[in-house]
Amino acid sequence: MSTFEGKKLVVIGGASGMGFETAQQVIAEGGSAVIVGRPGQKLDDAVANLSRSGSAWSIAADLTDWGQVVEAQKELAENHSDATLLVNSAGFFLPKLFLDHEVADYDSYHDLNRSTFFLTQTVVRGMIAGGQGGAIVNVGSMWAHQALAITPGSAYSMAKAGLHALTHNLAVELAGEGIRVNAVAPAVTDTPLFAKVFPSDQLHASLEQLAGLHPLGRTGTPRDLASAITFLLSSESSWTTGAILNVDGGVMAGRN
Repeated sequence: MSTFEGKKLVVIGGASGMGFETAQQVIAEGGSAVIVGRPGQKLDDAVANLSRSGSAWSIAADLTDWGQVVEAQKELAENHSDATLLVNSAGFFLPKLFLDHEVADYDSYHDLNRSTFFLTQTVVRGMIAGGQGGAIVNVGSMWAHQALAITPGSAYSMAKAGLHALTHNLAVELAGEGIRVNAVAPAVTDTPLFAKVFPSDQLHASLEQLAGLHPLGRTGTPRDLASAITFLLSSESSWTTGAILNVDGGVMAGRN
């Protein structure tokens, strides 16, 4: 029997990067996927791609628009309350010095965390009603543990640290319902998130420079993270909850 046979996954922020790769891996192992993402061609293309291998659906929502989040909650509750797997992988990173942050910068991270919190609440209600338990993986960050001078991100780090704290709290609160909650904390990963951090003509060189920080000598890939995420979603990690798994090329052990 395939690892995720008959299981439905909801991915918040799954139109690209590690969220999309996770959905691919779950579908390849017999599951299905619901992708919640910003309205547009990228979301449509992602679901069309996934649908070639199995069942996939889209829910279009800008997670910084509360009205759209409420509509996404309704659609999840009405059509996908049978989901027993959830990955929160939505995110963005715009490095900026602490003294240069404006209210809009801070609010953008706060709005995303608020949306993540309440979309998770909606999915968890369905898990509890279904009585089959479930598994949640939040995508946190190395930046929640330590800072890099080359990429100042006080507001981003604060938001991701909050997601780590949510992971611990939900792991305890939901354990009695058979719902496990873990997180991964990636370091520098070659995903669309970093494509917005550096100018396009400097992206490759910048990632090469950052690769040298990692003891394993390279940046991460969406597959690296997705493989860790799917492990935490699977029954192979049935006695693991409340963990923050560093998937970081060794950075938290020490830097080159």
